[in-house]
Amino acid sequence: MRLLPALLLALGLSGCAGPLPAPDPDMAWVELTAQPSDIFMSDQLDGERTPDGRYFQVGPGAHELEARYEFEISSGGFGDFGDTQYLRCTLVINYDDFQPGRRYLFQARSLGFTPQGWLRDEDYTVLARAEAEHCY
Repeated sequence: MRLLPALLLALGLSGCAGPLPAPDPDMAWVELTAQPSDIFMSDQLDGERTPDGRYFQVGPGAHELEARYEFEISSGGFGDFGDTQYLRCTLVINYDDFQPGRRYLFQARSLGFTPQGWLRDEDYTVLARAEAEHCY
């Protein structure tokens, strides 16, 4: 009886581990990156859920990108000593000039309890800063 739920879970997770699709040359490709211990996944593009949490693929022009960011925080000696907790936030980027065929990087990191994010171009130039929302 326990085998069926385990198989269903494995099948569900295997879709995330598949190869990335080839980028559409008429669209902009946005990769996401964060520290290896963090979880950073695309969530919404212009208010609509993204089909794959590993990237955004957007048409030319203005778009709003939302990504879920989860990172480890320390209790800092309050409460249980050494107890590790996680802070979850939504990072939102608004950028007006995505170009077709270009690659972008949506980067996240944390500084203590503060999440930070940037959109960078192929030359690693910062194009926009992310706003952190809904942290809990």
